Amino acid sequence: MIGAKAQEKSLSYFIEKGLDNNPLLNDYRNQKKSNIIDSFRIHAGYLPQINALSLNNYAPTVSGWGYDGAITNVSNFSQLLSVSKRLVSKENIQNQQTAIQLLNETLQTNGKITEQDLKKSITAQYITTYGDWLQISYNKELLDIFKKEQSILKRLTDKTVYRQTDYLSFLVFIQQQELFINQLYVQYQNDFSSLNYLCALKDTVAVPLLKPIISLSKLPEAESSIFYKNYVLDSLRLRNSNSLIDFSYKPKVSLYGDGGYLTSFAQNAYKNFGVSLGVNVIVPIYDGKQKKMQHDKIEIAEQTRQSYRDYFLKQYNQQLAQLFQQLYATQQLMSQAIAQLKYSEALIEANQKLIETGDAHIVDYIMSIGNFITLKNNITQNTVTQLQLINQINYWDRN
Repeated sequence: MIGAKAQEKSLSYFIEKGLDNNPLLNDYRNQKKSNIIDSFRIHAGYLPQINALSLNNYAPTVSGWGYDGAITNVSNFSQLLSVSKRLVSKENIQNQQTAIQLLNETLQTNGKITEQDLKKSITAQYITTYGDWLQISYNKELLDIFKKEQSILKRLTDKTVYRQTDYLSFLVFIQQQELFINQLYVQYQNDFSSLNYLCALKDTVAVPLLKPIISLSKLPEAESSIFYKNYVLDSLRLRNSNSLIDFSYKPKVSLYGDGGYLTSFAQNAYKNFGVSLGVNVIVPIYDGKQKKMQHDKIEIAEQTRQSYRDYFLKQYNQQLAQLFQQLYATQQLMSQAIAQLKYSEALIEANQKLIETGDAHIVDYIMSIGNFITLKNNITQNTVTQLQLINQINYWDRN
């Protein structure tokens, strides 16, 4: 059972905890940080690279046996400081930086979509659990009223105003109501545990839930939604990939130089301090048409992207139209059920007055109560359905 003094919790509490505890969102944030480091590494890679080199070997000859001294110089001793720098255009560097920027924007977009997915799942489970709590609440209120009616009926039965069988029938009905409420508690505990599981919460005690404050949002056009943005980013990434391929086939130039001490000790070793400079140039000439093949692969990827984009645009409006249609139908059902509930309440009140005077038919009274409970359950189910549909519609509200 749920304690009467248990602290109520709201939908916003569970959403906040769910977002904080989700490892995928944290993964996206860490990937973005890692990509920023890669961006700095690209810039650092085009700065002058300085290395210290030390090469020392000795190839002795004994009795004329050994390596050819003309090749080995018998011994070599070098202590050098080398500097190299790749020459590259600003456009090439910017293109590589853009690739990382687009990757981070994709991670940010995926993070927002993951947030929406998580919010939708948590909200859906919260609504289901709240529906359980609504049923428990009004069924408990009805049970308290029925128990008061039971004491009145017991007193009138003792006075032979009502038959013993009438009293027993009403008593069985109350016991069934108690059993139903206990079943609702079990269902509530299970759904509450599922809610905690979604939010990665360790709590095991089910507490009352506050009514979720959910209203229809004004939805953006499909092209303005966060879900469409990935198609735009995919297009930009493919264009960027084409540029990276083109840059990879441009001539590559790098400068290098070194300075230090290099000697074979053959003669005048003390004079073997010096420097050297050089230029490396690589000009691609023929690679078996691999460049074209790479561009063709990107063209195929672009066709696939367009196909997914067009499918999304078709489904977006169609899905929303279907959800709004279901929402309207649910609201109509709720209005009808609420109207019928007023007549059912009036019938119960009339029977309650007749019980006090001894003129009620217990079977009819039990039937009227059963109809009332059925209507209340229908209203609760429609309330839950209405909230679930609004939750599904609001899922697309992210730009």
